[in-house]
Formats: sequence, structure tokens, C-alpha cells
Amino acid sequence: MPPRKTKDPRLAKAGVSGYNKPKRTPSHPTKSHVVVAKEGDKVKTIRFGQQGVSGAGSSPKTASERARRKSFKRRHAKNIAKGKMSAAYWANKEKW
Repeated sequence: MPPRKTKDPRLAKAGVSGYNKPKRTPSHPTKSHVVVAKEGDKVKTIRFGQQGVSGAGSSPKTASERARRKSFKRRHAKNIAKGKMSAAYWANKEKW
């Protein structure tokens, strides 16, 4: 019989279904999402996004929303480029 794989306790604690699968956290006091990021052998729980913010999103309609989206992407470009182990990467992917 092959050895049984045990599920990572970080997945259960964060309440996500698997690695690199972000989830909303409406009951968290400050952060809006959580993800258990995995890249190679590294695994890390990342909380990201400001709670209660609405606005630009992935399809901005007004000029101010487009400007807000552009500013976010420009301001966080270096951190987004770090990849899956950064909160900015996930905020960019999920919220913007």
C-alpha cells in the first residue's frame, strides 16, 4: 500500500480548498482575501487586500477608476513581479 498523503494543516486553517486558490475572508478585521501560496517547496499563507474596498476592479468604467487601477499597478509593479509568494501578486490577480 502506498504511503498516504496528509493534507497540509495550513490549508484547513486558512479555509481554502488547495494551494494557490484565493478565498474571500469577510470576517477578517483588515484583510479581504487569503491564499496558501506554493512555489516549488516553499509554502506560505498570505493575507491580502483591504477589507471593504470597492471601486476599479477588473473592468473600470469611469476615468477615476481607470486611473486608480493604473496607479495601483504602477505603484506595486516591483512587488507584483516577485510572483506567487507576494501579496501584491495576489491582490493584482484577484482585486484588479
